Amino acid sequence: MRVLVTGANGFVGRPLVHDLARAGFQVRAAARNMSRSQQDAGIEAVALPDLSGTVDWRPLVAGMDAVVHLAGIAHAGGGIPEARYDNVNRAATRSLAEETARQKTGRLIFVSSIRAQSGPASERVLREGDEPQPTNAYGRSKLAAEQAVEASGAAFTILRPVVMYGPGVKGNFASLLRLAASSWPLPLGALRRRRSLLAVDNMISAIEFVLRNPQTAGETYIVADRSPLSMREIVTIMRAAMGRPARLVPVPKALFSLGLTAIGRRDLWERLGGQLVADPRKLLGAGWEPAVETRAALASWISQAGRGVSAPP
Repeated sequence: MRVLVTGANGFVGRPLVHDLARAGFQVRAAARNMSRSQQDAGIEAVALPDLSGTVDWRPLVAGMDAVVHLAGIAHAGGGIPEARYDNVNRAATRSLAEETARQKTGRLIFVSSIRAQSGPASERVLREGDEPQPTNAYGRSKLAAEQAVEASGAAFTILRPVVMYGPGVKGNFASLLRLAASSWPLPLGALRRRRSLLAVDNMISAIEFVLRNPQTAGETYIVADRSPLSMREIVTIMRAAMGRPARLVPVPKALFSLGLTAIGRRDLWERLGGQLVADPRKLLGAGWEPAVETRAALASWISQAGRGVSAPP
């Protein structure tokens, strides 16, 4: 099978293209800057255009049997205009889906986000049939992109991953890793509400699974590890893998929330103390088997990555 992967030098794309090539796929890897290792691995490396403008997808899609679309603005950071999210995450995805339909390429695997469905916390367990309620520009752009894919006429599968961890991770998980690397006691001992996580190896295995299984066409799937963990458990695992005691202080949740709100970081409370459990049973029911188990994968990654992580000053 000939597969185009966009965003091939990103957190998921970089290991994905190598795994697909080893598994026998013929990979065309599209990225703004390709690494030498990717160019030397028998992978066809091509330039990815600027997604904020009009994109000519024709030469990238030509001759492909499937497309995995990872490229986009990956993190919902502040300071990015909503119009830019819309251009990069929705409009470019729509034009790719339409070109995929025109060329009758086998299928478009669109990697969306759980944030297309929910804010950073949810009191109920999230499932694919829930009414989407994105709460920021990033989530709205991802939901709009999903809708554009569905309306394009292309064969598609949509994946909604939860927050991911693994080598090269950025964003909130990278910040948490730096905190765990410190020797400070952390006020997280009372944070027992669970959050779904996703190992990058499991994300890759989910993409390969839907590529190989045509019965997943036309479906949207949440992608998450089987076992949600609390913030207390996550940091305990991290510090144990670094050879450190947990040193978690059980600050009452109400006081912790009040303190973060007082300094204008209510959003941080929602990400640390709020629940966000997403149910992957639909994908599991289709036959997907996660490649790794959460606790073991988290500990293995941290035992390697943690040695090179600098604590905050």
